[in-house]
Amino acid sequence: MSNELLLIFELLAVYVLTVVCYRFFGVRGLCAFMAIMTIMANIEVLILVDAFGITQTLGNVLFAATFLITDILSENHGKKTAQTAVNIGILSSVLFIGISAFWLLFTPAAEDWAFGSISTLFAYTPRIVAASLIAYAICQKLDVWLYHKWWQFTSRNADRRRFLWLRNNGSTLVSQLLNAVLFNVLAFYGIYETPVLISVIASSYLIFIFTSLIDTPFVYLARMLKPKHTSEHQQ
Repeated sequence: MSNELLLIFELLAVYVLTVVCYRFFGVRGLCAFMAIMTIMANIEVLILVDAFGITQTLGNVLFAATFLITDILSENHGKKTAQTAVNIGILSSVLFIGISAFWLLFTPAAEDWAFGSISTLFAYTPRIVAASLIAYAICQKLDVWLYHKWWQFTSRNADRRRFLWLRNNGSTLVSQLLNAVLFNVLAFYGIYETPVLISVIASSYLIFIFTSLIDTPFVYLARMLKPKHTSEHQQ
């Protein structure tokens, strides 16, 4: 199976799983899934693949799911709940990076066969780790803030349930643009020539545009599946 088909399958699978977690476990399910996606993305982001004519990291797909989670929570449960999920994601990322770095302090036994591979995988470059954490924290916070600014704008003279597509895409596309610029500049400025860096940022954002537009039907589906006992949206 080609990388392109695998990426599309992975994207749709994590979006479906996001909605499934919400359907069966509600807010707690999405918060747990946020932690899982963040940890897995920190591993997957280390893998580079060629697909759709560009070289990209696999972590883009799993990080896209975290933006879907915050949009669902913003739409159905308000800013405070969405911010809680973001904080869980940030904490999960920090703990995972810290614990996996701690593993490398041990001296493996002579019979060990895994330490060399684990050491190669989790010997993080400090600059890239810092860039990833800073970009993730800022852009997730921005996504939630923008979602509710769009909510205030779209609900002035209309049904509060209308224009979900605008809130969803208006917040995610802007925050993902900042994500593409912030991460790549912090991680690679001075390493790549400026034209190359701009190309990397542009290709990253093209991926984010695709993943952001695809997640819109899943936000609508999650709103339909919102548990009946939950309260109405709170700003």
